Amino acid sequence: MNIIIVGLGKVGQKLVERLSREEEHSITVVDLRRNILEDVVNSYDVMGVSGSGASLEILTEAGIGKTDILIAVTGSDELNLLTCMIARKLSGCNTIARVRNPEYKKEVQLFQEDLGLAMVINPEFTAAQEIARLLRFPSAIQIDTFAKGRVEILKFKIQKDSPLCNIQVADISQKLSCDILICGVERGDDAFIPGGDFVLRQDDYISIVGTIKDATHFIKKVGLKTNKVKDTMIVGGGKTAVYLATLLIRAGIDVKIIEQNTDRCEELCSLLPKATIINGDGTENRLLLEEGIETTESFVALTNMDEENVMLSLYAKTMNQGKIITKINRITYDEVISNLGLDTIIYPKDITAEYILRFVRAKNNSIGSNIETMHDILDGKAEALEFNIKKNAPIANQTIESLSLKSGILIACINRDGTIITPRGKDIILPGDTVIIVTTHKGFTDIKDIME
Repeated sequence: MNIIIVGLGKVGQKLVERLSREEEHSITVVDLRRNILEDVVNSYDVMGVSGSGASLEILTEAGIGKTDILIAVTGSDELNLLTCMIARKLSGCNTIARVRNPEYKKEVQLFQEDLGLAMVINPEFTAAQEIARLLRFPSAIQIDTFAKGRVEILKFKIQKDSPLCNIQVADISQKLSCDILICGVERGDDAFIPGGDFVLRQDDYISIVGTIKDATHFIKKVGLKTNKVKDTMIVGGGKTAVYLATLLIRAGIDVKIIEQNTDRCEELCSLLPKATIINGDGTENRLLLEEGIETTESFVALTNMDEENVMLSLYAKTMNQGKIITKINRITYDEVISNLGLDTIIYPKDITAEYILRFVRAKNNSIGSNIETMHDILDGKAEALEFNIKKNAPIANQTIESLSLKSGILIACINRDGTIITPRGKDIILPGDTVIIVTTHKGFTDIKDIME
């Protein structure tokens, strides 16, 4: 598939990194900054064109006439929309635009078809949705949704004295009377898709798949908190904070935002009349104590400085036993950050790349079973993919136990017209089902890829 990526910021570079791993793609990148362009071209197997994505000449040089998908992720919403409009006129290709400004949200949705956009992505809004889900289920470290919100994969840590310590995976459903499936385990630097004889240990990070009701029941059984938080303290009043506060207030959660810029505080008061807005430096311990960091049920660090967010979250962890969420935009020292013991870390660029990658893979597959949903799990060591099963799919009308699956594959869930089935060996997969697959392989585009 021929792909043009316009804009090599954080999201653009993440897309290049992910898409260049998949050999079936021919990628051309476009950016005005020659130094960044040269770095990306030298680091990955991609072609580079220096210039503006809104230029007919530049798009022609980039091969727009033969392009299947153009992805515009520059720092300017207007430039992204203009680039997509021109690309659509020149070649009729699929176009994806990153649009971040909250003021454009309704307008772009209204005119998406007229603008010829196959997809509109907003990193700040998607990050806010992710955080809001986590505050609904504060015991979870990561939550990914499937089957149009009916199924979730939740990740959490096995604590000391948990009933899950030293138990075999095959015994969980019977001993705890829960209809969930353990689809992944992280132990140190290793990740596993466990078989029935796998024994769970204290400090393992496990990922479970099930309906919201079944997952809630399971988490109660293992002694973790299931109720949503009552209130949250947010440091940083940017776009993500506005989206997040709107979602939380709608869910009945009290919101307090600490923002240093006075003018921005006035804007926030206008945008979020039901939130408490505090004008002050969120990095000052005294202010955080005065505003109740010790008693708030959740704390979210959303400043524009990754280092500040990390330090704020580490401080909050010493003062508070509630849910702590840290936004990271730029820092690439993943191993160092993971060893700091932070609760949940949100990477907006990774979430955005996942959404776009799912679209690209679905478009790349024209005859098989399309990808409905896709998420990285197990700290990026595995993928969870939801496939739409068509009549000609190789697993249609077969029992699960009869399938010759590759190693590192788990059929985790079947969605049949809204009825969620935890799969067993005798279950039959039917055309029209959607099936969630967990795999340590990367780059699957079709359900046939799971077969030997």
